[in-house]
Amino acid sequence: MRKLIPVILILLGIGGGLGAGLALRPVVEVDEQDSVEATLPARPLGLEIGVFEIPNQFMVPLIADDRIAKVLVLALALEIDDAQRDLVAANLPRLRDAMLQIMFDHANSGGFEGVFTANTALGTLRAALLESGQKILGRDVVLGVLITDILRSGP
Repeated sequence: MRKLIPVILILLGIGGGLGAGLALRPVVEVDEQDSVEATLPARPLGLEIGVFEIPNQFMVPLIADDRIAKVLVLALALEIDDAQRDLVAANLPRLRDAMLQIMFDHANSGGFEGVFTANTALGTLRAALLESGQKILGRDVVLGVLITDILRSGP
């Protein structure tokens, strides 16, 4: 019984500390409507927004020690002005070339190493892909880039 009392006191102390921590933590009140509006980018009024699935996946080799160590496979889609769908389809080879170069640059700078699916890493990639798409087709045609599938092979 004597050896059990310190264990009981330790457990009570841990339980009390945990309960006090949970009870006294700050509560952040967020208006749900404001948070949804803050996360959505501003869209031009009067546009019919559509999604253009880029056919075929992008394959990006990841180089280590002058050898292909892994391969990254991405599938992309574009948020576009639906009235410009024919323009996007007509310029698809130029668009794929520019986006593939962005992905190669991102891979060479180590963007696909470690926790590459973190919001900051993919946000940087999306921003660069969006900029290249808007440079080719125009800011009023390409409104966003969606990464619909991503897979990294290897260890």
